[in-house]
Amino acid sequence: MSVPVWFVLTPNVLLLDYAGPAEALRMAAEMGGDLLLHHCAPTPRLGTSLTVELGGLSALPPELPPNSLVIVTGNACEAQDYARPEAHAVVNWLRCAPRADTCTASICSGALLLAAAGLLDHRRCTTHHSLIDDLRAVAPTARVLENRVFVEDGPVLTSAGVTTGIDLALYLIERHAGADLAARVARRLVVYQRRSGHDQQLSPWLAHRNHLHPAVHRAQDAIAQEPARAWTLAELAARAHVSARHLSRLFAEHARIGVLAYQQHLQIAQARELLADGRLSVERVAELSGFNSARDFRRVWQRHEADTPSARRRGTSTAR
Repeated sequence: MSVPVWFVLTPNVLLLDYAGPAEALRMAAEMGGDLLLHHCAPTPRLGTSLTVELGGLSALPPELPPNSLVIVTGNACEAQDYARPEAHAVVNWLRCAPRADTCTASICSGALLLAAAGLLDHRRCTTHHSLIDDLRAVAPTARVLENRVFVEDGPVLTSAGVTTGIDLALYLIERHAGADLAARVARRLVVYQRRSGHDQQLSPWLAHRNHLHPAVHRAQDAIAQEPARAWTLAELAARAHVSARHLSRLFAEHARIGVLAYQQHLQIAQARELLADGRLSVERVAELSGFNSARDFRRVWQRHEADTPSARRRGTSTAR
């Protein structure tokens, strides 16, 4: 089922806050992601930070379809822009329109609109560094975090804004359309796949991909598509169109990790997800994750985690 994506704009929108994430999601849809983009505002036309106008905007929908993704963009001059009736209309819409299954995100100062609507109450959140104190004033019960690319708390995500909106968009693409597509979109945009250092926001499927070497990406794409497969170095080299020896050198130089270690990194990531299914034994998780035995699985697990697979399943693990 398609994921409806609603970009919500207000007059004097900071154009990069809007265009960066919107282009990333448009490319994801064009490249096979089941995403359906909409662009809406309180008025059919509005001005932007670059003085050019945007037209053909849809009205704010009175109701949202199931599993919608709402992205509220930032503005160039919040003090004046958010005092306008159009901004108040967006706040009122945010109070009423989102459903329980709606994911709501903000770019930069868009967090102030989410806060005014009460969506950040008692949640962790962030915004542009120049607006941290403003956000704390509007959302006094929120835990406003500084120096974060973006913060996720339940169904609400907030970003630091401007180019970090692209980071947030890549994360949302990964969530809704898969890590492989997010990686391909990032390469098409020619951007690093940055992520916050916060553990809950760091995707193991996108780690070690903060580089632009196409051969290494081809090998990493192959492993990500079939992490449980017993890939040989020769097979991966063939996918990457380089020699096996050269691929090993490229991995070390650009991904900063060995080929085998990267394979195991993704196998452990898959195992973490499978352990959430209480119907699967640890032995079955090991098999589905590509390990030869539960013993091998536990041995590699210990290199990555401070607990045991059984403890992780019981929810008694202690994060590093």
